[in-house]
Amino acid sequence: FIRAFGCLGVAAVAFAKPDFNGDWQMDRARSFGIPGNMTQTMTVKQTENQLEVETKLIQPNNERTVKDVYILDGKEYEFAPPVPPNAPPNATPPQGKRTSNWLPTGDGIIATESITNQTPKGAVTTQIVKKWTFTGEGELTIAFFVDGPNGSYEAKRIFTKKTN
Repeated sequence: FIRAFGCLGVAAVAFAKPDFNGDWQMDRARSFGIPGNMTQTMTVKQTENQLEVETKLIQPNNERTVKDVYILDGKEYEFAPPVPPNAPPNATPPQGKRTSNWLPTGDGIIATESITNQTPKGAVTTQIVKKWTFTGEGELTIAFFVDGPNGSYEAKRIFTKKTN
C-alpha cells in the first residue's frame, strides 16, 4: 500500500510546459554580456517538444537573421551554428552538437551545445549552456554560460513579450 501511494505521489508532480510562443524584444538596459550596440528580436514557434526560433541581431550597418531549432527530448543532435560575423569569407562553417530538455521544475528549458570552429591553428571548441526561464509576467530570461578558448563568461538576455 505504501509503495502504491508513493507512485501516485510522483505521478501527481507532472508539470505544464511553459509557452514560449510569440514575438519577443530584448530589453537592452537589463541584458549584459553582449555587444554594446546590439539589439535583438526573437520569434518563437513552439510545438509539444520543439522550439523553432528566428532571431534578428541588429547592429549599426549589420543585421543578421539566425534560424534555429531546439528538440526537447534530451538526445544529442547536430545543428548548424551561425558563422561568426568576423569570420573570413572562405572560412569553414562551424559544426555544432546540441542536447536540449525541459527543466525538471517545468519552468523552462536547458540546452547544452558544443561548437567547433576551424582556425589557422586547428580546431577550437566552445561549450555553451543556455537556460531559458520565465522570470516575470511576459518576461523571458535566457542565461548563457560560455567556456571557450578565450576563457569563460556569462551573458544574460532579458526579453519582453510583444503584444499585438
